[in-house]
Amino acid sequence: MVFGWWKLFGAALVGILFFHGFCGAETVPNFSFMHNATTAPDISYYDYIIVGGGTAGCPLAATLSQNYSVLLLERGGAPYGNPNITNLSAFGRALSDLSPTSPSQRFISEDGVINARARVLGGGSCLNAGFYSRAATDYAREAGWDTRLVNESYQWVERLVAFQPPIQAWQSAVRAGLVQAGVVPYNGFTYDHIYGTKVGGTTFDLEGHRHTAADLLQYANPTGLTVLLHATVHKILFRTKGKSRPLAHGVVFRDASGTKHRAYLKSGPRNEIIVSSGAIGSPQLLMLSGVGPAEHLRAHNITVVVDQPLVGQGMSDNPMNAIFVPSPIPIEVSLIQVVGITHFGSYIEAASGENFAGSSATRDFGMFSPKIGQLSTVPPKQRTPEALAKAVEYMNSLEAPAFRGGFILEKVMGPISTGHLELRTRNPNDNPSVTFNYFKDPQDLERCIQGIETIEKIIESKPFSKFRYDYLSLAALLNITANSPINLLPKHANVSRSLDQFCKDTVMTIWHYHGGCQVGRVVDYQYKVLGVDALRVIDGSTFIYSPGTNPQATVMMLGRYMGKRILDERLASDGN
Repeated sequence: MVFGWWKLFGAALVGILFFHGFCGAETVPNFSFMHNATTAPDISYYDYIIVGGGTAGCPLAATLSQNYSVLLLERGGAPYGNPNITNLSAFGRALSDLSPTSPSQRFISEDGVINARARVLGGGSCLNAGFYSRAATDYAREAGWDTRLVNESYQWVERLVAFQPPIQAWQSAVRAGLVQAGVVPYNGFTYDHIYGTKVGGTTFDLEGHRHTAADLLQYANPTGLTVLLHATVHKILFRTKGKSRPLAHGVVFRDASGTKHRAYLKSGPRNEIIVSSGAIGSPQLLMLSGVGPAEHLRAHNITVVVDQPLVGQGMSDNPMNAIFVPSPIPIEVSLIQVVGITHFGSYIEAASGENFAGSSATRDFGMFSPKIGQLSTVPPKQRTPEALAKAVEYMNSLEAPAFRGGFILEKVMGPISTGHLELRTRNPNDNPSVTFNYFKDPQDLERCIQGIETIEKIIESKPFSKFRYDYLSLAALLNITANSPINLLPKHANVSRSLDQFCKDTVMTIWHYHGGCQVGRVVDYQYKVLGVDALRVIDGSTFIYSPGTNPQATVMMLGRYMGKRILDERLASDGN
């Protein structure tokens, strides 16, 4: 055993993966419109009410506020002003926080894969790897989007949050290895989705400070926007009396003290409630409000407003599998910067670093902590006091090189496999039950196998040779991953002999889950909820497939895009 890698991989991998779990800028923006929900009146009125201040909700609110009064309700807090989530040097402290006020909320899918959802202004853009890359032009065309407005909307986002990353030695070796492995041509730095190898954008600036969807609120009209933090929406209110279809006209939300508030739409035929609560939160809120499968809603004593059996269906999470490669030499800390876009349907990315163990003075271990790490060397079901004490003692005995290395991952595009979401309780703070059915479709599994084979070629390539130990064979590297508690699935011996079993045993999330309120099934192509009036869903829950290599650029674009579409439609209507 070399520096305990076999036992440490799970912790090291999550440490590197969650290196991007920051949300914050160096200074706190002077958002005069941002308040704690405890200051909200009991009843208020707006032209638009947006539920969810996430990756789509922030640009949407900023856009609509130019002409109308907008209320943006966010269940979490602000991403600014907390030193534990502002600076990369404090990595691990925020992500080790499993308290109710943490910016991320852990959930475990019924598949046994540990996952997280955002609970912070800026949403998932505060919890991802910062990689910024647009969707393919075919994706936009198939979605029925206007190409000109799509490009303008991407550019609007990019002016504030996207940057070109500095590529150092380890990422350069991955890039060269991808090209040598046949992922060609090399397309240089670009935001565009192009087959081959490229350097993508990042939401981290050169000082290492993250920029998020919350920063897009700088575009807002401060007199037209109200942002309420720690405002958890419990229900959308509908009028049915005298209506041919249920009409959304308000929401009920509670502040951090539990006090109930109501916000209503002002009188006007085009005013709307827009749900942007993400792929978990949006279908959950529709169900809690009576829009969903009737039998399921009645089982939870929820009054059925519209029997919509497709709410919560089509849930997908792009499977991610990785190979950890211990390095004999020091390497830079890097997030996702280089990507290989293959023709067979797998995206190859990589990240590296060795400072994921927290403070060496305190030996806190940050996200490696066997006590509170999202993943650690002690599986969650085995975290007894005795086991934890033993793990801490073991980790204290390790030298710094035990945490040195990087991982190369593959993400399956699409995916084709789908699952579903169901309520567990009527409490919106509780996670619903989610099943993704990873690799249920054999094509997803085949894409994973081809992706792992490509990663093996990168590891074996000449440009990457100085970043691996000669005596650690590919089979050994595969087994390092397979023998680690990276999920709650049963393990099989010698998975290095069977890449399909390796894919199944070591599947993880890359946090690109989507679906539940899909276009053409739950919402129409204008994102209006079918069967009701004055209600839309605009976020990643509407996607059939995940856009591009990483979805955050497109989710932010969609918020701006639909905001502009709504403004233009109202302008045309008022002109008539």
